[in-house]
Amino acid sequence: VQLQASGGGLVQAGEFLRLSCVVSGYTASPYALGWFRQATGQEREFVGGIAWTGGFTKYADSVKGRITISRDAAKNTLYLQIDDLKPEDTAVYCCAAQRCWGRIEVKEILYEHWGQGTQVTVSS
Repeated sequence: VQLQASGGGLVQAGEFLRLSCVVSGYTASPYALGWFRQATGQEREFVGGIAWTGGFTKYADSVKGRITISRDAAKNTLYLQIDDLKPEDTAVYCCAAQRCWGRIEVKEILYEHWGQGTQVTVSS
């Protein structure tokens, strides 16, 4: 199983970015996929997640209102759009698959198959 994030870059504050995460190798879809981010010197934090089949989402309070998570099952791709980017959004963004079923989890220990992250840098 592999998850590969892409789409990061250097942007100005106020702009938006759309990150992608391609999922491959699954014989059965995971319950949910999540986006996490880690800024330099800080712990990795949950950004949001989406149930792969139902499509319902859960967002962290810190970014709620500025992000949209979606997925394209036909392309096995997960998306994260961040609007109105702020310098504090600067981080490496990673995608991962949730281990368990039932609800979208926020703890990283409940995720597996972490993909290589993509760097997002927001200049003021």
